[in-house]
This record gives sequence, C-alpha cells and structure tokens, in this order.
Amino acid sequence: MSVPPRPAPGYAGDITPTEAWDLLTDREDAVLVDVRTDAEWRYVGVPDLRGLGRQAALVEWVSYPSGRPNPRFLEQLAATGVTPGDDRPVVFLCRSGQRSIGAAQAATAAGYGPAYNVLEGFEGATGPDGHRGHEGWRAAGLPWVQP
Repeated sequence: MSVPPRPAPGYAGDITPTEAWDLLTDREDAVLVDVRTDAEWRYVGVPDLRGLGRQAALVEWVSYPSGRPNPRFLEQLAATGVTPGDDRPVVFLCRSGQRSIGAAQAATAAGYGPAYNVLEGFEGATGPDGHRGHEGWRAAGLPWVQP
C-alpha cells in the first residue's frame, strides 16, 4: 500500500477503496471481507477479486433481520482462512464504511490483522439526490459483480 492508512482507534486504520485494491493487489495474502448482509450481496453486488485469483469473503457483521451483531462473526471470519496472529492484512468493507469499523475493531481485539476499514464502503453515503453510489468501491471503478 503506497499511502499509509489513516489512524483509527482499535484497528490498523482507514483506507480508500483504491488503497484497498492496491493492498489486495500487492499482498497475495491479504483478505477482503465484505461484512454487509446477504440481501446486500445479492441485490447490490460484491467486489470481484477474480482478476487477483481469489474472491471476497462474505461474513455478515450484523445479523439480518435482527440488526444485532452476528454472534458467530469471529468463528465465520476464521472459516475464511485467516488466523489470529498470522499478520495477514484483513480489509473490511460494508455499504458506507461504518459497520466495517466495528468488524475491524472486533477482529483486531481477537488478534487478527492488521485490520483495515474501507472508507466509503461499497456504495458510499447517501448523496444530495437521496441515493447511494456516488462514492465507494463501485464509484471508484473497481471490479464488482452482481451474483
């Protein structure tokens, strides 16, 4: 990663979608974890890492429809192949860069990482027109697919 992450409490820091892509490109051991809900993955799309020879891990941070933290989050994170203390970069992505902060903090507290949060997430915040998509992974022109 050419630009150091922006400092953040409880995890390695915040990075832009483009910086996340660069980290994933530069580090074959880096993992992208999309922490949105199943409905978001299906209806909005997911990052496409096939060009890097891998895929994004899909692990909900918040259980749907309860809106409560996923009680199996760390167990499901471990199932992606990362191990506490292995020093593999773990990049967390959500819709707008907010839920992924909690995921990065929880992962860091459990010994994973360095853990990063992707600013703006997959779709970004709501724009002046009331819609998302003006910023984030997709708006940056990074690869994604609609499953």
